[in-house]
Amino acid sequence: MKKLVAFDLDGTLATSKQAIDAEMAQQLVELLEILPVCVISGGDWPQFERQLLGPLPAGSAFNQLFLMPTSGTKLYRFKGGWTQCYAELFNADERRRVIEALTSAIATTLVAEDLAWGDRIEDRGSQITFSGLGQQAPPDAKAQWDPDIRKRTKLKAVLDELLPDYAVRIGGTTSVDITRPGIDKAYAIRKLQSLSGFDISEMLFIGDALYPGGNDAPVRDAGVATIAVRDIIETKLVMDTILKFFN
Repeated sequence: MKKLVAFDLDGTLATSKQAIDAEMAQQLVELLEILPVCVISGGDWPQFERQLLGPLPAGSAFNQLFLMPTSGTKLYRFKGGWTQCYAELFNADERRRVIEALTSAIATTLVAEDLAWGDRIEDRGSQITFSGLGQQAPPDAKAQWDPDIRKRTKLKAVLDELLPDYAVRIGGTTSVDITRPGIDKAYAIRKLQSLSGFDISEMLFIGDALYPGGNDAPVRDAGVATIAVRDIIETKLVMDTILKFFN
């Protein structure tokens, strides 16, 4: 059995941009009593606070939890309170170049002609993210917008040409994430290996975007054992199996 279990957040532990439900929270509480847990997501820290930490009870074993927002470009650990350990932030020139390229790619591919709920481009400091229907779109609308990933694959292809020296990954249900070259979830895994003391061979990752071009795929490419899930229902089944193994 592995010694550390890592998860994606949106589409794996929670419905897109929604808080984890009571059953998932209880499973995480039980898992934290057994193993260190890492959550790596394209979302930024406020999203982790709302979706993940808010539903977890105060007495949870937070010292066992590694939280890596924005595709692992940031790390938070609990030391009496949540503390940021590092952040790979864009500088002003990088930020300008990425936003200009993303704006151009959106116009070229016409992927943003639908109704939007909030901004489609979000600067998360260490990652710039495109959300097809805006940051506050309801889950039902997001699920129907690009279920076959064709729109975002088209957008990614243009961005790969405009930003050949950046990492462009598809994630969530409507998003595309852009980070510095080499700064992706594989980078996050290497940082996790260094900071946790666990070898990559001792880790297990569970996520819904392990397909080629998905923002979870670099984890698999880094050599971590992975389990692909389609939704939170499948994640709960996997977690139940892990918990039963230890009990």
